[in-house]
Amino acid sequence: MILSAHRRDRSDLIPVLQQLQKRWGYLPEEAMAEAARHLRVPESTVYGVATFYALFSLKPRGRHVVSVCQGTSCFVRGADRLQRRLQEELNIEVGGVTPDKNFSLEIVRCVGCCALAPVLTVGERVHAKVQTKDVPRLLKEYQHGE
Repeated sequence: MILSAHRRDRSDLIPVLQQLQKRWGYLPEEAMAEAARHLRVPESTVYGVATFYALFSLKPRGRHVVSVCQGTSCFVRGADRLQRRLQEELNIEVGGVTPDKNFSLEIVRCVGCCALAPVLTVGERVHAKVQTKDVPRLLKEYQHGE
């Protein structure tokens, strides 16, 4: 259904990948291969685009993707401590997914909110000036809703 809504043209590659990821929460290998056939591009091209852009994931993610900004401003203001606290609270490493598949934890290089550092995002929602003491409350918000 996703592929049939798109032209058989390589210019539709990113929109196709975005829709495939929205459907599955990541880009399964089979879906990327099918997209390559539909768009008439080599599978290596699809894989190259999928691995170049940080918005794509080749492995399943949690329902809530927690991304800790490690840009210069955030790092200087304690993002490394936030990362460690999140790892402790979620009991996963960066790149991991909680057993209940509710959370995954990632690092990003810059969110573009340097004046609000340290910053983390949960999905598309930005949380500014986050302190380690805020982490349990923040996770609880997403555990029970949102």
